[in-house]
Formats: sequence, C-alpha cells, structure tokens
Amino acid sequence: MDLYARSLGPLEFRRLCGGSNNEDGESESCVEIAQIPGESDAFALRDSKNPGVGPLRFTGAELRAAGMSAI
Repeated sequence: MDLYARSLGPLEFRRLCGGSNNEDGESESCVEIAQIPGESDAFALRDSKNPGVGPLRFTGAELRAAGMSAI
C-alpha cells in the first residue's frame, strides 16, 4: 500500500502529547494525528508547532512498533 499515492483531502487532526522538550519539564512534545480516509489502519502525522508542513504517513502497525499506543 502506497500511502503517499492517496489524496488526503481535509483531515481532522487530534493532538497527542508526551515527553518534555526541555530540562525543566514545562513544555511537552506534541504531534497531530489523523486517520487517512479510505484506509482502515493508516494515519497522517504532523508537527503540532508547524502544521503547515505536509504530514508524514504511517500504517498503524508502524506507529505501534514505534511506541505510539494511543492511536
């Protein structure tokens, strides 16, 4: 399955946060994730601080293997 060949159209992203950006622990690292339309277990992932950059695309298995259990 080539997820980059699929047109995404408008997506409804939700924010996932965790970890810390700095040593004081006041700022969390966040990404935004959306289900890719027409795919049962595929997601678009983008930087929450720079959402204008195109999202990366992953299968659910790839994200779970990377430790993202909240998908």
